Amino acid sequence: MSGMQQDGYHFHVMRRAIDLIDAQGPTQSLDTLARDMNMSPAHFQRVFSRWVGVSPKRYQQYLTLGHAKALLADRFTTLDTAHATGLSGGGRLHDLFLRWEAMAPGEFARGGAGLDIAWGRFDSPFGPALVMGTDRGICGIAFESEYGPDAAMADLRSRWPEARYTEAPVRLRPWIEAAFGESGGEVPVFMIGAPFQIKVWEALMRVPSGHVTTYSEIAQAVGSPRAVRAVGTAVGRNPVSYLIPCHRALRKSGGLGGYHWGLPVKRAILAWEAARAEA
Repeated sequence: MSGMQQDGYHFHVMRRAIDLIDAQGPTQSLDTLARDMNMSPAHFQRVFSRWVGVSPKRYQQYLTLGHAKALLADRFTTLDTAHATGLSGGGRLHDLFLRWEAMAPGEFARGGAGLDIAWGRFDSPFGPALVMGTDRGICGIAFESEYGPDAAMADLRSRWPEARYTEAPVRLRPWIEAAFGESGGEVPVFMIGAPFQIKVWEALMRVPSGHVTTYSEIAQAVGSPRAVRAVGTAVGRNPVSYLIPCHRALRKSGGLGGYHWGLPVKRAILAWEAARAEA
């Protein structure tokens, strides 16, 4: 089993654990949680430690619904120029080679006509992922665990309905393995969107891994402080999940807000990043 396949298995286990923790509370013992997962305590401990770097007991703290408020209190990132932190994340994310292409209204109307997009499905640390890319880089990543492969495919294809699509995972594999830390090398990312969307996506890239910001903070950063709702829409329309970290945007109240690929996935990614940053 490859590293990404193992990570996909670990995410599946963790996703079941989220439901159990939500149903029974975050203070279950390791033995109880492992029994309910039909796993031995030792194996359950190994799975979590391999996947996230901390024990199941510690990880439960990151999965609680109130953890978003704790992140806002302890790991809040401002996005003005004086506090800009550069590319988000650690490790492989620093190897992103971003290419932004703002589309004029007429180009939007053409719906990606003339664009050749390769696609493939891969294991990832957060479950099965549908990945799309042009010859210039990754242009789409969708997580399929909550809504399924058909919905993920329909969603990404709706962004460029007139493009030509070819199943070609071999073309994409080196980029996606580098993106999720399986290998070295650059990760070219080709972002296609309206100018306002691209401003929002650029702002997201200034939030480090293990930290969060708010929709209103992003609105301030892009020069439209009253456009919080429009910022939320642009965050949700980010086509490259995880690499452009829309999961790090929260409500000012400490609520998780939305997440295009399902709130359990957002909780899992935030907890995974926070645990790794602390570990």
